[in-house]
Amino acid sequence: MQIEEVHKNTKLMYSGKPWNVDNAEFVKPGKGRAIYRLRLKNLLDGSVLDITFHSGEKVDEASISNQEMQYLYKETDHYVFMNTQSFEQTFVTEAQLGDKTHFLKEGTLVNVQLLDERPIDITIPTFVELAVVETGSSIKTATVTAQNKAAKLETGYSVDVPTFIKEGDVLKIDTRTGNYVERLSTKK
Repeated sequence: MQIEEVHKNTKLMYSGKPWNVDNAEFVKPGKGRAIYRLRLKNLLDGSVLDITFHSGEKVDEASISNQEMQYLYKETDHYVFMNTQSFEQTFVTEAQLGDKTHFLKEGTLVNVQLLDERPIDITIPTFVELAVVETGSSIKTATVTAQNKAAKLETGYSVDVPTFIKEGDVLKIDTRTGNYVERLSTKK
């Protein structure tokens, strides 16, 4: 693959390791060849590398496959996923998942990205439904702006919500931003 074809979120092999392109910047100096500055994130250990390529250079694209799997449970520092076709279990470390663990609820279907049958990352749904397990009471005061309060969700994640949200309510959460979107149902 030519360096000109590389863009954000391209998966590359560099120095024998798989990397994700977190940022790709094209620079055309006044003289000489154009350069491409890449910020790479190692898909195995999460380390970051800044590197520069010149136009015309080639890089190896990593052969990543996707498999739909269901999140089952957490075991020490690993998250266990089950292949929905073969029922085989796959273990992904907490370090590989990062902030995505805030939105994993048992039974959630995700895409697990595999490099040589080894899990390296997951793609979670854009929106998830999570129940509120703990929230404080609100004090009604006369204000012009909307008020928020903190709510703890069933996965342990805390999010700011409007004051009318109660324990037991099911909320729609945007996994890209981690923000509250709307209340889906209320506790009876």
